[in-house]
Amino acid sequence: MRRTALLAASAALVAGVLARPADAAPSAPASFAHPGVTVSKGQLDFTRSQVNAGAQPWQGAFDRMMASKYADLNRTPRPRAVVECGSYSNPDLGCTDEREDAIAAYTHALAWYITRDERHARKAIELMDAWSAVIRDHTNSNAPLQTGWAGSSWPRAAEIIKHTYTGTWANSGRFATMLRTVYLPEIINGSNSNGNWELSMMEAAVGISVFLEDKASYDKAMATFRTRTAAYVYLESDGALPKTVPSQNLDTREKIVKYWQGQSTFVNGLSQETCRDFTHTGYGLSAISHVAETSRIQGRDLYGTDVGERLRHGLGFHARYQLGAGVEDRLCGGSLKLGLGPVTEVGHNALANRLGHAMTNTATLTRRGRPAGSNNLFVAWETLSHGDNPA
Repeated sequence: MRRTALLAASAALVAGVLARPADAAPSAPASFAHPGVTVSKGQLDFTRSQVNAGAQPWQGAFDRMMASKYADLNRTPRPRAVVECGSYSNPDLGCTDEREDAIAAYTHALAWYITRDERHARKAIELMDAWSAVIRDHTNSNAPLQTGWAGSSWPRAAEIIKHTYTGTWANSGRFATMLRTVYLPEIINGSNSNGNWELSMMEAAVGISVFLEDKASYDKAMATFRTRTAAYVYLESDGALPKTVPSQNLDTREKIVKYWQGQSTFVNGLSQETCRDFTHTGYGLSAISHVAETSRIQGRDLYGTDVGERLRHGLGFHARYQLGAGVEDRLCGGSLKLGLGPVTEVGHNALANRLGHAMTNTATLTRRGRPAGSNNLFVAWETLSHGDNPA
């Protein structure tokens, strides 16, 4: 009996069950702050003041946004009742259209706030209304990830329009119903796929919960996010092996190493997908920063917890190699697939500018990439919204 108990305890330790956050108390605020998904009113006001003053890098970032296809006032929405997305969006039946219409809605919402040109607010509303009138489901293998990507951009746009636009949005209730019935059920229970999937899904679930003022979904999504973040970026304080998501049953070293793309030595900042490629790793790091930023706006600052430590080390580790550092043989067999993407502004601003951490490599990469654009999936215009933003 005692031997069985010891074996069970050992298996639990190897499986990294301690990935569950220690402070798993409810995260939802007593009342939600609006606009409060990734970007706050204070941040929007700062951005607007800098663009109006012609200050850099915000003016350049604004100009890049306004020159993009997403800011086109002649854009025609392309909604579908069923969006079908296979692996790597093949087939792509509405996948690109949905993601890009959602980014366009967010782009026009930002343009409205900065310029006060109501045409942009009305275009954002047109895009949101077109999809809320039509979409009913996401199907095929990439449905959860697709829902997470599009579902991350929609509430960012909707928060700005609903809480700052002085005109009318008659169908805002229908849009909320769309988020609650089409998007939230697809993502709220998470995923046992690669970590960037679940992180993006939880980003969407957290943002949607803010817009819906749904405390139960917010708490559920945030708890899943904390567990997945701990299992996505390694810290030396985790011990000999990375933490894991308990439901994945990664209960041996062999299973963990395989899940970490064959990497068997672990250092601060290494991601579960580093040895896959930096692009997917960037998706995960971006989602971590977005959820942490939303949580901060909603009154609970995660940057001072392990979430912030993992994000800081994750950004710094990958920025170093993205900038051209030589790759050691012990890391991914000495070969890396670079391409981190425009994902560093939010984390850098929070951790380096706000909290004062030295993040030399991340700072260099961030400044080199300015003004940051969009990855055409769920990241957009973060030099404009978060670059050196003190709010």
